[in-house]
Amino acid sequence: MQSFTEENYLKIIYHLSENNDQAVQTNAIAEKMQTKAASVTDMIKKLADKQLIDYKKYQGVRLTDTGKRAAINIVRKHRLWEVFLVEKLNFKWDEVHDIAEELEHINSAELVERLDEFLSFPKNDPHGDPIPDKDGKFDAIPFVKLGKLKAGDQGLIMGVSEHSSAFLKHLEKLGLTLGKTLTLTTITDFDGSVEIIVEGKKISVTREVAKHILIRI
Repeated sequence: MQSFTEENYLKIIYHLSENNDQAVQTNAIAEKMQTKAASVTDMIKKLADKQLIDYKKYQGVRLTDTGKRAAINIVRKHRLWEVFLVEKLNFKWDEVHDIAEELEHINSAELVERLDEFLSFPKNDPHGDPIPDKDGKFDAIPFVKLGKLKAGDQGLIMGVSEHSSAFLKHLEKLGLTLGKTLTLTTITDFDGSVEIIVEGKKISVTREVAKHILIRI
């Protein structure tokens, strides 16, 4: 078993290495954990002693197979709890992340499997992220960031890569929620902002926001 803090470190390392095969640097972990690099180094040594990560000084860290399984299990629990909070307790998608951060540390495999069954084995969480199955496998979802579309492209909003409450509230205010179809009409070269049409309404989206909206073409 791992402590809550150890589990959080494993999850952060997993997310930082999810889309590439590069070793994760301690400074990147410190930034995500909002702590000092020295504290990260201490925890990394503990995780290495438990054979949850491979660590070489100045070369970063990688999850071992055991560490990766543990991290994916934490991600699975987090995303299932988010679905439960939205679908069964009527929380909004911008309200569930912090609560799920607490619930993900409940260490009961039976509870997780019953929760999965109770929710009818959901494939995605309320933010569009895939939910691993009990074997740690999940379907990769092809997507393009809104900021990478070309004028005239049309697609479906299927996820977001930023889960902060402020960001999700902003999207909801704009009417940019999961399942909406949009058409990109204009790209402003000066600042990278884009103009889109959603349900007949023109909406201007900044480059910073557009890079976090995931579209299925």
